[in-house]
Amino acid sequence: MSAFQTAHAFSGFSVDDIDAAHRFYGDVLGMDVTVNAMGFLDLRLPQGGSILVYPKPNHTPASFTILNFPVADVDAAVDDLNARGVVTKIYSDPDLGTDAKGIARGGPGRGPDIAWFTDPAGNVLSVLAAG
Repeated sequence: MSAFQTAHAFSGFSVDDIDAAHRFYGDVLGMDVTVNAMGFLDLRLPQGGSILVYPKPNHTPASFTILNFPVADVDAAVDDLNARGVVTKIYSDPDLGTDAKGIARGGPGRGPDIAWFTDPAGNVLSVLAAG
């Protein structure tokens, strides 16, 4: 048996305000959030596993999407997020082709419909068409 194991691997990312992250991921997005013994957040995923969220005083937001939420209907998900106070129109780059709702419409060679938004620390998240 190898000493290197992958069975319990997990991902993580930093934030500048752990309390704001707890409220956002738990209250706004409705995720199952627990606080571990070190005071870090564990975002529990419905099908198993978790994501570690840790405070970092000199946090710099990720310049890439750190967490994706596959959804059946991107338009409905964007409407729901907007109703919760989440801004989904964060890119105006014409190359992305986002519309007035902040959705980049997919198609051949373009991938799925996708909309990006940020957490309170500025990390980029997305909702995208499942399957």
